[in-house]
Amino acid sequence: MQFHHHGYVSTDPRVQPAAGVGLDRPDELPDDVDVLIVGTGPAGMITAAQLAQFRTVVTRIVERRPARLAIGQADGIQARSVETFQAFGFAERIIAEAFRITEMAFWKPDPNDPARIVRAARTLDDPTGISEFPHLLVNQARVLDYFAEVMANAPTRMRPDYGYEFRDLEITDGDYPVRVTLVHTAGEREGQSRTVRAKYVVGADGAHSRVRAAIGCIPKGDKAFHAWGVMDALAVTDFPDIRTKCAIQSGFGGSILLIPREGGYLFRMYVDLGEVAEDDNGEVRTTGIEAIIEQANAILHPYTLDVRNVAWHSVYEVGHRVTDRFDDVPVDAVGTRTPRVFIAGDACHTHSAKAGQGMNVSMQDGFNLGWKLGHVLSGRSPQALLATYSAERQVIAQHLIDFDRAWSSMMAKRPEEFESPSELEDFYVKTAEFPAGFMTEYQRSMITGAPTHQRLASGFPIGKRFKSAPVVRVADANPVHLGHHHRADGRWRIYAFAADPTAVGIDVSALDRWAQWLGTSSESPLVAYTPKDADVDSVFDVKVIYRQGHTGVDLGTVPTTFLPAVGPFRLVDYEKVYATDPQVDIFAERGIDRRGAVVVVRPDQYVAAVLPLTATTELAEFFDKILLSPPEFS
Repeated sequence: MQFHHHGYVSTDPRVQPAAGVGLDRPDELPDDVDVLIVGTGPAGMITAAQLAQFRTVVTRIVERRPARLAIGQADGIQARSVETFQAFGFAERIIAEAFRITEMAFWKPDPNDPARIVRAARTLDDPTGISEFPHLLVNQARVLDYFAEVMANAPTRMRPDYGYEFRDLEITDGDYPVRVTLVHTAGEREGQSRTVRAKYVVGADGAHSRVRAAIGCIPKGDKAFHAWGVMDALAVTDFPDIRTKCAIQSGFGGSILLIPREGGYLFRMYVDLGEVAEDDNGEVRTTGIEAIIEQANAILHPYTLDVRNVAWHSVYEVGHRVTDRFDDVPVDAVGTRTPRVFIAGDACHTHSAKAGQGMNVSMQDGFNLGWKLGHVLSGRSPQALLATYSAERQVIAQHLIDFDRAWSSMMAKRPEEFESPSELEDFYVKTAEFPAGFMTEYQRSMITGAPTHQRLASGFPIGKRFKSAPVVRVADANPVHLGHHHRADGRWRIYAFAADPTAVGIDVSALDRWAQWLGTSSESPLVAYTPKDADVDSVFDVKVIYRQGHTGVDLGTVPTTFLPAVGPFRLVDYEKVYATDPQVDIFAERGIDRRGAVVVVRPDQYVAAVLPLTATTELAEFFDKILLSPPEFS
């Protein structure tokens, strides 16, 4: 964490000084806003937290509930989400309070007595070491609390506006073309309607989204006609793995997915209620908690479950649906106009809860959309950027549905229906990278370049998230993870990996010439797109990584592009110069060519381009498509 560069700070450094629209933010919901977000679920809150960093953008987020969510339905936090929390500054704190999953146990009918269950296998949760971040379980409500804190501490001082229900919208003309009708749901004005005009609207209002209906988007998919009861419970039991994630299959066909929860005592059970008749018409959803507990005890035999308290329970039918588009532009009009209304999270995709994907994928929807809205509304990028949201996220949602259909079908199988006794656990291990959140790979677009030079940095695949690795910060010899310094502040990252000074025939001076060009040439994006009077790193965070150890790097010879002067006192930022960690060589781990490479990373942590150190024209042309000549934004 960096602070003091604007003067001495004696209070909590996470609280940024109020600025821009945060200086006189009205308590009442204004009539005109830049962005109106509907719904304070994971997708809405991360979108708001990202937009809160753009100090000139007026963003409000409304929620029909009168106050914060007390009990959330989702609880699984995949490693990619924890990586995202790091960007928003609260990963360490949420890890401390969450339950960490390290392995999964698989229970099956005893071959000698199928009426009993026995532990058949254990598997590591992350067998391939895909991430340095853990897989966590924590109440969704706490995740929302952390994002609310990020919003409140941001320059814009954003906070949710509770007690407003979305009713309808109309797209018109003018500076604020989206006319939204809201209704007060609490307080003295309960039942009264009011109108808000917005430049853009984000519908993060759940599976029954009214925003989705208002723009004519159609969920497409099917139901599996299979029901599950779910409960968050406190109980006394002789089942030995009650504090371990388990997939439990009984001899008579019922299954349980057991999820330990934070705090050491609470756990969640997804209890198989069996197939549902096509003409059930939702009757199964009236199944009471007593029936769910009874079914759980039958599946757990010979073990017993004495439930003492139920914090929350529900019954759901498995369904798999993806909306035909994620914005208000009809399919036959794509490319002819830019979107004004977007949907995110459960409003776009619905599926079973057992793969732990809903909250995680929803947050990536919001992270993807938030910085794009911020760039367009602050004048950094053209409106065409917004079309990439639906194009990128709809594909990912379909991949999610395909995975969840396979996983939920396997969980619903009877033990005798598997081709192999280890089929379920084999599938769990084989597909671990997908649920962890690391299979997302965006295709070529205005913000994701061609893989022409991918060989220069094979471990940073273009379109996939920037996979961090250990390095050593030269100025203070601190070992750090390179990617952990990527903050959700809307900036692009440019990483310059130096050439190998021991290699024969390689021009090691290419890095110095590249840095000189980047810092001084009128064609450089750093020069062309940084606003006058703004810090040189306000749009681009440029870092260098040297191949030698930190003692072999002389800061006095490092190009000033990597040692920028920032803040009103023009202090030198020493946290952009790194060297190879002697324990883990990032150049070897990420396949960096001996000639060096430039890796460009989007504000949402996905690799946008890999280029040679000599490809200055390509770097300039890449950003010429994305950025506009700098307005006087701050």
